[in-house]
Amino acid sequence: MIEKVKQTTSEKLLLVLLIILGIIAFYIFVILPQKCLFIKNYDPKEISFKNPKNIAVLNVNCGNIIIKLYPDISPKSVERFKMLIVSGKYDGIAFHRVIKNVLVQSGDLEFGKKDNLDYLYIGTGKSGYGTINSELNDKIEFKIGTVGMAKTNKLNTEDSQFFILLRDAPLFKGEYTPIGEVVYGLEILNTIKDGHPREYVLRPDFINTFKLLVD
Repeated sequence: MIEKVKQTTSEKLLLVLLIILGIIAFYIFVILPQKCLFIKNYDPKEISFKNPKNIAVLNVNCGNIIIKLYPDISPKSVERFKMLIVSGKYDGIAFHRVIKNVLVQSGDLEFGKKDNLDYLYIGTGKSGYGTINSELNDKIEFKIGTVGMAKTNKLNTEDSQFFILLRDAPLFKGEYTPIGEVVYGLEILNTIKDGHPREYVLRPDFINTFKLLVD
């Protein structure tokens, strides 16, 4: 008769540890790289827009985020935004401030460049074109998907940085300049690396390209 060998407590703990390590490794090397697997990528060429001149396409790792701009609401801010897009200034710029399920922020043209990221000053950089005046609006609701110009705690300090809301922010109404809204690809924003538990992201994701649908 063969005697059954019992596992010692240390052997059981080692087995559990190996299982946990296996699960972690599977997540890191299989699941995590496939974060875009079930995310729909929108092709703007296959979508009909009422006013294509006011459509911007923000491309990130998981696809296109399509934004409708508000030139009638914030003309000077949208003019600046379009100018920076057309000139390619946003390409390769970091999403330096990402608060999970709250907002993503990018547009630091001075310290947020992919090939020259400056963690010490990121978030304070300028475009070189000077600041523009705030265009506040008491009628625009800052709902999920709203795109706004970032500023300091003072008015008339908008420059190149912008944010996109991942949830409604009613307190932003009348406090920030609205420049547009996401009409397709909102779910893609949730794949952008956040800085949890910090606001500012270590080794952030970047904008691949940012273009107007019609130049």
